[in-house]
Amino acid sequence: MRMLTRAIFAASFAIATGAAFAATPATGLGQAWPNAQDVSTNPNFHVYVFAMGGVEYIQVNDLNGNVLGSVGTAGGQFITLPIGRFAQQVVTPSQPASAPTTAAATASPATVYNDGTTAVTATPLSDGTMRLNAAAAPGLCPDPVTCSMKGIQ
Repeated sequence: MRMLTRAIFAASFAIATGAAFAATPATGLGQAWPNAQDVSTNPNFHVYVFAMGGVEYIQVNDLNGNVLGSVGTAGGQFITLPIGRFAQQVVTPSQPASAPTTAAATASPATVYNDGTTAVTATPLSDGTMRLNAAAAPGLCPDPVTCSMKGIQ
């Protein structure tokens, strides 16, 4: 089931990306100071959102403009983008960190972005890295089929 979900997301992501190239592309993704509004909910981070082809790209930077990580999300699905200092420590509901670590959290997760649909938290780790966790905002169910089986709205 997990592989099927990833395959469907990858196919829709590729279609959306291909269609997006026909339109005016968004700019600034991956940059320290993109030409986009900072929508961070935390004063210790900068968060920028780019939308193209039905996919929302969320980029998290530190206060110095260093890109920490980024995710793409559409239809309740998430994909980690290979950009940012801690891209290998980005976690989504369908993807664990690509470079698991035994480092412990040195503080509670801090919410850096929440648009009511998607929430992103940042957790500093004892090895100096930062774990970013992107998921459906609390109270929302990203998969209507699974949630209806469990009685979640």
